[in-house]
Amino acid sequence: MSLAPVPMLVFMILFAPRGTGAQSVTQPDVHITVSEGAPLELRCNYSSSVQVYLFWYVQHPNQGLRLLLKYISGDILVKGTKGFEAEFRKKPNSFHLKKSSVQVSDSAVYYCALRDTVTGTAEGAKRKL
Repeated sequence: MSLAPVPMLVFMILFAPRGTGAQSVTQPDVHITVSEGAPLELRCNYSSSVQVYLFWYVQHPNQGLRLLLKYISGDILVKGTKGFEAEFRKKPNSFHLKKSSVQVSDSAVYYCALRDTVTGTAEGAKRKL
């Protein structure tokens, strides 16, 4: 008996640029591979001495950046498109992106950004990374 191949998803994580002053974000996972239908968590840790505004962007192959979700204030659980969500935490300073069941179409590059770290157009941000 032979086993059917299980589709694998590849999530490439790149570091978002540092902002001015004491603001920064880091994404400790550079490359993540998961099976289709499995849960996903992409980690984002931040540091800021001012009010925090956090964003998750997605970039599919041969496409520009697209805003997936953002935290400005209010509810700590932020729901985005296509079943993605992120939870804002002050301690530890994190804004991890999660999805309970990923699909092949979710394969992309994901960027976490903090306040002024992404400026100008999405194309301008792409050149910075």
